[in-house]
Amino acid sequence: MNFYGMSDKAILREVGRRVRQNRLAKNLTQKRLAEMAGVSRMTIVNLEKGQAATLLTFIQVLHSLGSLDGLENFLPDLGPSPLQVAKMKGKKRSRASGSNIQLWDSEENTW
Repeated sequence: MNFYGMSDKAILREVGRRVRQNRLAKNLTQKRLAEMAGVSRMTIVNLEKGQAATLLTFIQVLHSLGSLDGLENFLPDLGPSPLQVAKMKGKKRSRASGSNIQLWDSEENTW
């Protein structure tokens, strides 16, 4: 699926659809998933509708569904590039320089 061609709201709806699909595959009611995640049933309803949820809520739901392994695919740990390691002589980077910033242009679908 090409998420870059989708609006933010469409991506939220797709995430909600996938949460619902996972919940149903595990034969869980919205109420039971809410209890397991420590959130209200309406929070699950809203998440499945693609309405914004906090990152904490999303993680709680993924944890309850046994789907935390999906986070590795979602946002893999890239680690430093070999060039950065050589440049920093073993120091760990803690700040961004702010130069060379590339932002996604949703109208042009380009960086």
